[in-house]
Amino acid sequence: MSATIGIVAAYLIGAVPIGYLVGRAFGVADIRRHGSGNIGAANVLRTVGRLPAFVTLGGDIGKGYLAVVLGAALGAGASGADPGVAAASAVAAVLGNCWSVFLGFRGGKGVATGLGALLRIVPLAVVPAAVLWLVVTMSFRYVSLGSMLAAACVPLGALLLGAPRPFVLAAFAIAAIVIARHHTNIARLLGGHEPKLGQRRTSP
Repeated sequence: MSATIGIVAAYLIGAVPIGYLVGRAFGVADIRRHGSGNIGAANVLRTVGRLPAFVTLGGDIGKGYLAVVLGAALGAGASGADPGVAAASAVAAVLGNCWSVFLGFRGGKGVATGLGALLRIVPLAVVPAAVLWLVVTMSFRYVSLGSMLAAACVPLGALLLGAPRPFVLAAFAIAAIVIARHHTNIARLLGGHEPKLGQRRTSP
């Protein structure tokens, strides 16, 4: 029962729609009706500006990290923290971000929330992934491409570094969710229509 409570708590924390709330705080009634229609930092940047985007990014990373910390704490047994609960909490946080109960089970793409969650369970595997994201994004100016490649890098790094099996599985699950949530971006990249970093979109 404690494990279930921990995982549900992680989902609810992940489900808090930071980008949507930040957009409203900066005068945008519903960020989903602007730009790409996403609630993530990239769309906040295009639609509202740099400061709101940084607040969104920090909030999403923070909630992913906090979700794993709280989920693992609530799900700890008499012998201490359970790696399986921590791993499940990481995945639950990303699920919450992508399918938020507060937004009618719609949401973001899980990148920043996944980053925060993975920083808690496999921090060393996140380092090369972050470098890869920076290089790809700055070189090609496609946030989506950098995000997908970085997401795919983390589970491979976790596997090579010998992380506990539940953490490796969680990293693979999060990578799969993130890449699947970018299906429209993949189509736009292939078609040459994907907006670049900082470029505004007029419609979803």
